[in-house]
Amino acid sequence: MYKKNKLQILLYILPTLLLAAIIYGISVITLVGTSFTEWYIGSSPRFIGLDNYIEMFTGRNDFYKAFWNMVIWIGMQCVIHVSIGLLFALILSKQEWYWKIARTVYMIPNIISGAAVGMLFIFILNPEYGAVNNIIRAIGFKDFSVNWFMDYNTAFFSVTMMWLPYAAVPSLLFLAEIFSIDRALYESARIDGATDLQINLYVVIPLLKNTIGTAVILAATGMIQKLDIIMVTTGGGPGNETINLPMYIYKSALMDNNFGYANALGTFLIIFGISIIFTIRLIFKVGQSDM
Repeated sequence: MYKKNKLQILLYILPTLLLAAIIYGISVITLVGTSFTEWYIGSSPRFIGLDNYIEMFTGRNDFYKAFWNMVIWIGMQCVIHVSIGLLFALILSKQEWYWKIARTVYMIPNIISGAAVGMLFIFILNPEYGAVNNIIRAIGFKDFSVNWFMDYNTAFFSVTMMWLPYAAVPSLLFLAEIFSIDRALYESARIDGATDLQINLYVVIPLLKNTIGTAVILAATGMIQKLDIIMVTTGGGPGNETINLPMYIYKSALMDNNFGYANALGTFLIIFGISIIFTIRLIFKVGQSDM
């Protein structure tokens, strides 16, 4: 019976597996294969071995800038972004009168496309008529004018703040998990004299280990593929101040017309992303019981 069930499950998922193999498998094989070539539009790929990878690690300072920017954003997203989501979920789990309204409003930035969010912030941070500069001028700094996205001192911070505080997706994940915790655990803790803070620290958060791991994975992978907001607002500038690997791949392929090198970058990004996911799974022991 068990073997029969396994066969049925395999038959059910076989179309999905075939579709994934065709769409993603062939694409990945092509990506990796052409990363060992010199390939420009208008010419056929020419095998050059590891030259693209050697150039990536030894001859390109902009690669390291893009890579470390991405690593910094991943770290901030995994620590600060997820922590904000957890804190917000713990507050909303008390189910005060405002919790449904706050949950809905907090979700709005996450249901708007990245390009739209980028355009919105372009107007908010505009040096001449943007809301931020106008508010600063209104409180007494009459000559204040900062081009937030194009100033080397503020560009990285400005781009980061477009997504870092808006942790609605982790919050919803945490809320769903918190509401599934047996109420008897809360009552037992209160009988033993535990405060709300102690219950959160020693009962709720330990039981959220799997969900925290999942939220960290989502945060990390979200940063690994972040492109649209950066492209709309700064294009990776000023200079390379806000560039990341996806933006660098875009520039290498579509602006420098160097598809072989861009595919080498893409191959590195895939390997790095898989490594990050497996590392997070090991740290948080995702998939193991929380009890």
